[in-house]
Amino acid sequence: MLNGKNIIVGVCGGIAAYKVVDMVSRLRKLGANIQVIMTNNACEFVTPLTFRSLSNNPVITDMWEEPKQWDVQHISIANKADLFIIAPATANVIGKVANGIADDMLTTTVMATKAPVLFVPAMNTNMYENAIVQQNISKLKSLGYKFMEPGIGTMAERGVYGKGRLPEPPLIVEQVVEVLAVKQDLQNIKILVTAGPTREGIDPVRYISNHSSGKMGYAIAKAANDRGAEVTLVSGPVTITPPEGIHLVKVNSTIEMRDAVLQNFEAQDAFIMAAAPADYRAREQSQQKIKKKGETLELTLVKNPDIAEEIGRIKGNKKHIGFCAETENLIENAIGKINKKNFDFIVANDVTMEGAGFGTDTNIVKLIGKQGIIEDLPIMLKDEVANKILDTLKNLLFVEAEKDGN
Repeated sequence: MLNGKNIIVGVCGGIAAYKVVDMVSRLRKLGANIQVIMTNNACEFVTPLTFRSLSNNPVITDMWEEPKQWDVQHISIANKADLFIIAPATANVIGKVANGIADDMLTTTVMATKAPVLFVPAMNTNMYENAIVQQNISKLKSLGYKFMEPGIGTMAERGVYGKGRLPEPPLIVEQVVEVLAVKQDLQNIKILVTAGPTREGIDPVRYISNHSSGKMGYAIAKAANDRGAEVTLVSGPVTITPPEGIHLVKVNSTIEMRDAVLQNFEAQDAFIMAAAPADYRAREQSQQKIKKKGETLELTLVKNPDIAEEIGRIKGNKKHIGFCAETENLIENAIGKINKKNFDFIVANDVTMEGAGFGTDTNIVKLIGKQGIIEDLPIMLKDEVANKILDTLKNLLFVEAEKDGN
């Protein structure tokens, strides 16, 4: 089930560390490759030899130990990770990560990874309920880190009963599988995704564009491809490495993007218009660099074609998902675009919110249909948002198939 998945397990100093031994064993049996990093305090509860024997990998306990190969160890480990689990996650380590402190191998590697990070807290009930600990947990959640709720039961302290126990290993493994296991539920579905900005030339060295990074569109393309869809990605100029296994069409201008979408139109089952094409272009593009003269420069702009609106008129039974980035009247503007562009639903976000603007790794969106909000999502990594969008699309395709079957 987890064949080929690289999981880093960060073990902190707590009596619940003994349960993590069982967790590592279970993950190995599911085919995962496990790399264990232990804090100095964790070594007081379980020996590194135990984890080395179960993981079949060296256990890292010292940031300054001689590396087994010549690389920057915490960076190389972080880059290979598909998931980072911290268990038991102590108040100390939660606080360090929440406040950007990286003073040992575990916290340094957490800071360097772009993989999902799952904290599994375990501590005294009073400590877990402490306002500072809860504030740190809330902060990390808002930044896209994942948390499991601690279990309730008898604590290590005599006679103490409450919330703070490490969840049982089978429950942790179940959560890991949920995070990592990719459903192949979009097989035989063809999806076209647009991503990134467009550039409208003014002269050979200048252009009009916007702040779109393309991260959201690329995340959707990757998630759809991982789930078995046949993906065509029409991308404006970005610096993102495209996912393997997709059909990539590179464009620069809005008209080029429109032409690429129309050329690939017939074969698709769905369109996800995540790009931010420029609304206007220069009426005339100078063939030579415009020289600086005087205090002002007049530039006449003309309207670009609205790709989403054009697709909405000809889509037929194909599914059409749009995006809108707003700074005010989010719901009202989103529903207006749904009706104007014949979207099945729209992904709306207020770009003034922290964590939802251009270029971030997270987003805060509302999935909105013609009747109103379908789902109001909290701050999430863009990979997670992508899968939420695809879940909603899958439901639409499934309902349509059911109707056709009847």
